[in-house]
Amino acid sequence: MAYSLLKQLHLSTIALTLALFVLRGIWMMAESPRLQARWVRIVPHLNDSLLLASGISLAVLTRQYPLVHGWLTAKFFALILYIVLGTLALKRGRTRSQRIAAWIAALLVFGYMVAVAVARDPVPFRR
Repeated sequence: MAYSLLKQLHLSTIALTLALFVLRGIWMMAESPRLQARWVRIVPHLNDSLLLASGISLAVLTRQYPLVHGWLTAKFFALILYIVLGTLALKRGRTRSQRIAAWIAALLVFGYMVAVAVARDPVPFRR
């Protein structure tokens, strides 16, 4: 029961993370002032904290850990890359072109993480 609820929380926060990242990317490309709204600066961080906590809890509950299990190791390093690219896309990119390229790259990394999780394989596209 706890596993099912935890997994559902994890999947829900993943969906919300993607939706918020896409929305913020669209606003970034449109140079919308909405990107500076208070809730836009707070809600994604709260959700991502829940996402990380549920992911760590699932790893502990299932006894599958990064640096031990290949697919979780791949997700771990992809997550770090996603965070760096997301920061470049939404805050630190010097030009609009750099921010857009980082946003697209972050979405590709996000897709990779989902594929790794579904396949439980660090190279999910080889089949």
